[in-house]
Amino acid sequence: MSGQNEDARDEAARGERIAKWLARSGVASRRDVERMIEERRVSLNGQIVEHPATFVRSADVVQVDGQVAGAPERTRLWRYHKPDGLVTTHRDPEGRKTVFESLPEGMPRVVSVGRLDLNSEGLLLLTNDGALARRLELPSNGWLRRYRVRVFGVVDERQLRELAKGSVFEGVKYGPIEAALDSRKGDNAWLTVSLREGRNREVRRVMQGLNLHVSRLIRTSYGPFPLGDLQPGELEEVQSRVIKAQIPREAETEGAARRR
Repeated sequence: MSGQNEDARDEAARGERIAKWLARSGVASRRDVERMIEERRVSLNGQIVEHPATFVRSADVVQVDGQVAGAPERTRLWRYHKPDGLVTTHRDPEGRKTVFESLPEGMPRVVSVGRLDLNSEGLLLLTNDGALARRLELPSNGWLRRYRVRVFGVVDERQLRELAKGSVFEGVKYGPIEAALDSRKGDNAWLTVSLREGRNREVRRVMQGLNLHVSRLIRTSYGPFPLGDLQPGELEEVQSRVIKAQIPREAETEGAARRR
């Protein structure tokens, strides 16, 4: 036990790695912070940071792109109903409106847990802790992402069931997907689609492989967090006790990832 106490004192004395510190500040995920460091966009006490293993102490001043980064606050998480027509990025080179520009005034800087593309709607988790965002995106969590999907075309229920075995489209292998027909009217149908991996545009591409065109895609849950009755553009903070109950501690998550 004394050895553990000494390690804790040593860590407190030398500070926290800057990539982790900035991730907890909500600047970006740890991986994105490391890229920012490579791009020489991060400084510590006026000096360009050369390595992500640089340590930050309480009295240090950290800047990103010349702007002072605030010290990490307590971890917070929000459920947000993303409308279609918004991109999930902080800066869009094409000048399209972003999710983060649409948030209420007074919100701290946040990052998203994964993304929803421009024309997708529904639940998007937001957090002020970039390290948490990265953890919640890991496939090793096994968290189910559930969607309501409207498609145009002829739905073959046998083909939908086959998706549970995995599929390949345009040379890309996708993991198991649970898909079921909910209703059909003419050439339009509503499906419930659930997956655990969540690659970029996965649902749209897999449906395209079945000759189905996705005309609407709404994420209704992400792991234990539901969209619920949130209306487009609405935001609701998740209570701290719920976060603690639903999200495994970092050490447990990393241990599970190593065992898989």
